[in-house]
Amino acid sequence: MDLIEMSEREYWACVARRPGMFIGRTTLPGLEAFLEGYDQHSLRHGGPGLSGWLDWLVEKRGQECNHAWPGQVRHLALPDGWGSEGLSADQEQHVIRVLFELLDQFLVDREAKGATMS
Repeated sequence: MDLIEMSEREYWACVARRPGMFIGRTTLPGLEAFLEGYDQHSLRHGGPGLSGWLDWLVEKRGQECNHAWPGQVRHLALPDGWGSEGLSADQEQHVIRVLFELLDQFLVDREAKGATMS
């Protein structure tokens, strides 16, 4: 399927299956930067980007934090916290999986809200 023709959910599912195809070496900071770039590009060109993503994460978690949306994802993925040295390799892979699960849930919810607004 053509990346241009995909829905938002299809596109992000494709990225989740093969993130290295989009960012090279798969790291959580790399994926976070990719999402930020995607968001900014979309907004600059009239798309929805990730509008509402942070608010959705805050609502899902039930509290705010000083870490913006990446911190909210980490808190949701690792509710018991992480060490001061940063994430272990296993923790990073877990957060990446949770990131894509949350992103898909967000897009489902956003689509449902959009459908009820028409």
